[in-house]
Amino acid sequence: MRLRTPLALLGAAVLVLAGPPLLTAGSGSGTGTQIPGLRFMVPNTPGGGYDITARTAAKNAEDAGLTHNIEVFNLPGAGGTVGLTRLVSEHGNGKLAMSMGLGVVGAVRSNDAPKTLGDTTPIARLTEEQDVVVVAKDSPYRTIDDLIGAWKEDPGKLPVGGGSSPGGPDHLAPMLMAKAAGIPPKQVNYIPFDGGGELLASILGNKVAFGVSGVGEYLDQIKAGELRLLAVTGPKRVGGLDAPTLTEAGYDVNFTNWRGIVAPPGLNDAERGKLVRLVEELHGSDEWRRSMEKNGWDDAFLTGEKFGAFLEAEDRRVVSVLKELGL
Repeated sequence: MRLRTPLALLGAAVLVLAGPPLLTAGSGSGTGTQIPGLRFMVPNTPGGGYDITARTAAKNAEDAGLTHNIEVFNLPGAGGTVGLTRLVSEHGNGKLAMSMGLGVVGAVRSNDAPKTLGDTTPIARLTEEQDVVVVAKDSPYRTIDDLIGAWKEDPGKLPVGGGSSPGGPDHLAPMLMAKAAGIPPKQVNYIPFDGGGELLASILGNKVAFGVSGVGEYLDQIKAGELRLLAVTGPKRVGGLDAPTLTEAGYDVNFTNWRGIVAPPGLNDAERGKLVRLVEELHGSDEWRRSMEKNGWDDAFLTGEKFGAFLEAEDRRVVSVLKELGL
């Protein structure tokens, strides 16, 4: 089963710049991408997918000469809905944007949040990426079959950690794995963390039996040998990593995550247009393309109203999958 949609972030990226617009070449002045005082909110803890996407986008935008003095700040809580509520409260603020993705879609549902993504101004979906199934380097599970064999024996005794609330990508992926392996999803002992950064410490400390998170979040730890990669959740293997897809391993799961950018409600056409242009210029830059390749991200670029329609479809998809899983 494949869950993908046009929201990107995540995973994704937005930019912020403070300071007077420069009139020299490469400053962004010719394309109208200068937004003095722009801030980029990350609605979870440092080290997670939204955080990596935001900080990568900000640096790439500066390196490409599109903006300068970009500010990125974290406002974690409740799977991203604390940040979402703050964003919506900034009605008409064209100098604020938020990194987000499928996890926020799920958190809105699972936390019965007072504000939804329908209350925001959609800017762009940026990226899509696979989730990875990982264990600590000293884990007894050396293959995905080892892990699932033990999981099937007693699902409750093998806690799985994810960097999103129920309904988010790191929750849906192991639930789909469980269903494919013949494990009732309601028996899964899922432990949510506020982003991949928090989850990492629990995997390394063997506080969870395994973890599920975005490939870009754990590439460094996998390559350094701190984490053992057992499988990837998408349709193809990830270049440079020695692990099968779940489908290859015999489990009918085909799942990807996405990340994107939204802004407060109440923006005028000029404010919204400038944010979209900034992200369009970023998307076309060599800096961003190199970062996507480095982080294992796939291009999923979609802007404006099309992205808004995608967000609505994603919300319906999350509800449908949770019902199908009996959750």
